[in-house]
Amino acid sequence: MKKYVNGELLDMTSEEISARQAEEKAWADGQASRDLADLRTERNSLLAETDYLGNSDVTMSDAMTTYRQALRDITSSATSLDDVTWPTKP
Repeated sequence: MKKYVNGELLDMTSEEISARQAEEKAWADGQASRDLADLRTERNSLLAETDYLGNSDVTMSDAMTTYRQALRDITSSATSLDDVTWPTKP
């Protein structure tokens, strides 16, 4: 592995290589957590679009209640934005 120091390409030491590989492994190991965070962000956005229906002066339809519950349950069946099947908004 190589590194740039003051514009010069140099070989990395074995310690630097080990440290870099540890960083890359930590990043790869955290992918599932980042994917789930992205999923929750999108889910929360979709829930926020219908939050007004939960006000006391609005009656929420059964279909909307089911939709919102499906959104809340989405993290139990999907682990990333790539494998999610979003419920259809009524």
